[in-house]
Amino acid sequence: MRYSIVPILISLIHSVAVMAQSGVNHYRIETAKPQQTMDYFSASDAWSMQFIGLWPQEKQNRVADWLFSTENDKDGRPKGIGLSLWRFNVGAGSAEQGDDSQIASPWMRAECFLQPDGTYNWQKQQGQRNFLRLAKERGVNKFLAFLNSPPVYYTQNGLATNTGRGGTVNLKPDCYNSFATFMADVVEGVEKHDGIKFNYICPFNEPDGHWNWTGPKQEGCPATNREVARTVRLLSRELLARGLDTQVLVNESSDYRCMYHTHMTGPERGYQIQSFFCPDSTDTYLGNLPNVPRLMLGHSYWTNTPLSELRNIRCQLRDTLNKYQVEFWQTETCIMGNDEEIGGGGGYDFTMKTALYVARIIHHDIVYAGARSWQWWRAIGGDYKDGLLREYSDADGLNGRVEDSKLLWTLGNYSRFIRPGAVRSTITAFDEAGRVLPHGDTDQQGLMCTAYKNIDNRQVIVLINYANEDKTFSWSCDQISVSKWHIYRTSDKANENLLPVGKAKTGSIVHIPARSVITLVSN
Repeated sequence: MRYSIVPILISLIHSVAVMAQSGVNHYRIETAKPQQTMDYFSASDAWSMQFIGLWPQEKQNRVADWLFSTENDKDGRPKGIGLSLWRFNVGAGSAEQGDDSQIASPWMRAECFLQPDGTYNWQKQQGQRNFLRLAKERGVNKFLAFLNSPPVYYTQNGLATNTGRGGTVNLKPDCYNSFATFMADVVEGVEKHDGIKFNYICPFNEPDGHWNWTGPKQEGCPATNREVARTVRLLSRELLARGLDTQVLVNESSDYRCMYHTHMTGPERGYQIQSFFCPDSTDTYLGNLPNVPRLMLGHSYWTNTPLSELRNIRCQLRDTLNKYQVEFWQTETCIMGNDEEIGGGGGYDFTMKTALYVARIIHHDIVYAGARSWQWWRAIGGDYKDGLLREYSDADGLNGRVEDSKLLWTLGNYSRFIRPGAVRSTITAFDEAGRVLPHGDTDQQGLMCTAYKNIDNRQVIVLINYANEDKTFSWSCDQISVSKWHIYRTSDKANENLLPVGKAKTGSIVHIPARSVITLVSN
């Protein structure tokens, strides 16, 4: 890859000018003080892929490249963000019910492999299955199946939503075993017919969420901790009996505060870490099941503002996780009504305004909550801030166009370069006088920095500049002999989407423009 020396010299001159005004923040990367091991970055196929996966193949390929590719184009620019895990929404059958499902939008309904007569149709969910294949072709080898509702044939109200019910599981009392059998059948059936192995399955999505208790916007099902535990035990047993090593995950909590306390719910749905992984919780304990890892899944909705709570809630979550020796994945988020700093969730935003806001969430989830995995909600959405990509579909949904966003590429500053097995390093930050800055890796309105060491020894540093002015910094690394680093930048400039913008030497002063994200990658 060739670079012009002129832009680099201009950038260096600019860096010196900024340094003279504001001083240099120095980061010491301490690989000898490791933090968590990173697993995956991901997004889900809900609900758009059921349509977009049936579009003309060249359009499917373009979307798949954006999401999964780790290759570069002919100019040396990344083709995509290299997601390392893909989430598959196992439908409950609301699509077959049509308007009778009481879900108004066809885009929020989902097909079900299970048929009314108890047989399976493995041609269902074809668009989503196409994207399983496209992901695998581009190097993704880890897949997670998640369910919003049991199949409609098993629910108490005959629907995939909780319409007309309370806060208990929408599952007939005599259908627990059938539900576990269904999930195991899906794991086996998709691998047999599509060659895709689901490494993980999560039976419930936001069982504590108050939105799940009323319906009928989308498929969803509440459940108490006891109901979750009963289902997980049955599924664990069924998978083991079939010789399947798929791991069962809990609990896709709707709010971090439900995981370690209660929030908009009662104790029967709160205190989830304690309920599932403290041996004293005999009715709900799951820590003795061989295919249930000591891992909690949660969603970061509603916890991102005010800024003090962005940090405090995650610190409380980490304290409880540490107490019970449980790991953590952040498995779903998008912009909601209380994210007022960027105008709430309504209306799609292609710019760095949303991208930086989300980058700050990623940083806090990793640094303060100790997240080993970070996953966005929908890969593709409509006129709402819930998609990495924005779709514009024709009336019949069978064609259209998709546009990328700064949110997509900003996530790529993490997902493309921090690969499964990478270990996060401790960072100590210093001001220009050499004094240690407490929480110096996290200036919520300025620079935020994390660093990682991949299993191939490649070093990665991600820096967010949330400020409205340019910043500079320098860095040093212990136990590392790295002479040169490649720099990739995402900003509001039209062509800056993980754009290679030059190289730097360890210890040099690097310039990061206002409202941008950069990733430094060692040779």
